[in-house]
Amino acid sequence: MSEVVKIRGLKSGLQLIFDKDASFDEVQSTLLDKLQTGDKFFIRGTTVFAPKDYFDDEHNEKLKRMFNRHGMLFSTDLKEPKFTQEKPIEPVTKIVEKAKPAYILNRTLRGGQEIRTESSVLIFGNVNPGAQVIAGGSIDIRGACRGTVHAGAFGDENACIVADKLRPMQIRIANIIARPPDNLQKVESAEKASIKNGYIVFEPVIR
Repeated sequence: MSEVVKIRGLKSGLQLIFDKDASFDEVQSTLLDKLQTGDKFFIRGTTVFAPKDYFDDEHNEKLKRMFNRHGMLFSTDLKEPKFTQEKPIEPVTKIVEKAKPAYILNRTLRGGQEIRTESSVLIFGNVNPGAQVIAGGSIDIRGACRGTVHAGAFGDENACIVADKLRPMQIRIANIIARPPDNLQKVESAEKASIKNGYIVFEPVIR
């Protein structure tokens, strides 16, 4: 059976791809279930793009209201080239200009816990699924990363994310969104995510 809704990550947000035989009720029900169960893709403030001519204006308006209620934006106007990651449409409103002392945490972050800081972050512990780290600088995790991590949150594309085991639910650097590839090979060393040529690249690294 075909998947009713597929999700593709873009620099500017998320692109929804509907099965050609899916009805509006099926699409709406599938998306609502993902929103209500906290799907790892759907983070507040993200712009979601739907196919422009798949549904009429009335149905698109219903989808828009549904996403708005969950703190997300909705659009059918995707003008960018259809790569897996695209140029962000929202402007960067703040640039990190001065280095700030790193925020250091000596414990594991569990599901539902969150760190937000303008500086870089050093965590001696794991970042578990459902936990979130948002940093203006880089993120260094001396443990496993399985939560949601966002480095360079104010637009710093030189920021990076390093972990002993880097398997986040979702990863962002500046305004670029990505997920680790499903076929990411197991490595004995730590792993690093950084921006290269406009894309987030995962690679082993020696600390």
